[in-house]
Amino acid sequence: MTSPFLNEAESMYDELVAIRRDLHMHPELGFQEVRTAKIVAEKLGGLGYEVQTGVGKTGVVGLLQGGQPGDKVVLLRFDMDALPIEEANDVPYRSQTPGVMHACGHDAHVAVGIGVATVLAKHRDQIPGTIKLMFQPAEEGLGGAMAMINDGLLNGPDVDYALGLHVSSWHPLGTAVVRSGALLAASDKLEITVHGHGGHGAQPQQTVDAVLVAAQIIVALQTVVSRNINPDEPAVVTIGAIHAGQAGNVIAETAELKGTIRCFSQEVRQVLHRRIREVAEGVAAGLGAKVDVTIIIGVDPTISAPAPTAVVYKAALEVFSEEKINTTFRTTGGEDFSAVLERVPGNFFMLGARNEERGLTYPHHNPRFDIDESCLPKGVAILCDAAVRCLAGETDSA
Repeated sequence: MTSPFLNEAESMYDELVAIRRDLHMHPELGFQEVRTAKIVAEKLGGLGYEVQTGVGKTGVVGLLQGGQPGDKVVLLRFDMDALPIEEANDVPYRSQTPGVMHACGHDAHVAVGIGVATVLAKHRDQIPGTIKLMFQPAEEGLGGAMAMINDGLLNGPDVDYALGLHVSSWHPLGTAVVRSGALLAASDKLEITVHGHGGHGAQPQQTVDAVLVAAQIIVALQTVVSRNINPDEPAVVTIGAIHAGQAGNVIAETAELKGTIRCFSQEVRQVLHRRIREVAEGVAAGLGAKVDVTIIIGVDPTISAPAPTAVVYKAALEVFSEEKINTTFRTTGGEDFSAVLERVPGNFFMLGARNEERGLTYPHHNPRFDIDESCLPKGVAILCDAAVRCLAGETDSA
């Protein structure tokens, strides 16, 4: 463990925990992160950053010009929003906002971001180029990253590289996931409305049963992944909700299906979208019904570029031993930092925060989600080291 920033980050442990727990107690939903943004802006201003607020509605950008010659700009991203979940943890820092909880670790990300800002500000005279900090609202399905991009996040000055992290309850404390290519999947919403012909449950021959058609469509959609996608390419088509009918003796006129589509490449995404439409329309037509198929585009795959990933791996190797760094894991979860990585080469990595001995094993978006806060300084050290390496030109030779 020879990271030049690890000792400084570890010395901030109590402060990082205090920040994280304060934010955990006062969670805010997407585009409502007023208190969180104010705390971030005040912290950055006090450290000498040029601060811009209201970026993407409630986002905050901090700019630090290094004291050494350099023309590169590195963006570091930290999301701020919570989820509409009632917390079930019995801890002193339990959410004080009914029905709202930091159940995905964004409170930890903000704490890491403030830690990164603090450490880099202390080393300003030794930093070549420019640090740009992105404290993002509304990651949880509301498009906060694009909102900030549309407000000029990646310009003035233009960003050369972008780095981000996510704490992970899937991975043990003392580990990290650093991989090139797609780490998280594209995620789209699927809505199918079946239009049949309703009638009396005792006279089915006079009807077109929307529930029956919907059931056949659900079964048929399972062939899209198993028979139309290369087995080497992971993909998911899930129908998670069905709404139809009101009485047991009435054949429903309509049925509504809602689901999700996940994959790791745009090519597979196009096949999934095409085949879902063809299967749903074909099954419906064969049974005398009609369908409306709506696919709502969500986030794109989160794809890390090789050179920045190599730099982050080197930085992680200064904190963790080689066997503690996973380079193959990926998940069909989605992440809107993908919008930044589509426009700027960079890396998004995962930081282990699971502790089975303490019972910190619940998945993200669970009412009992929590993390081992010992991971926080590790995230600070890796991001500081990787950012400085990128500014120093290590990506050019990676």
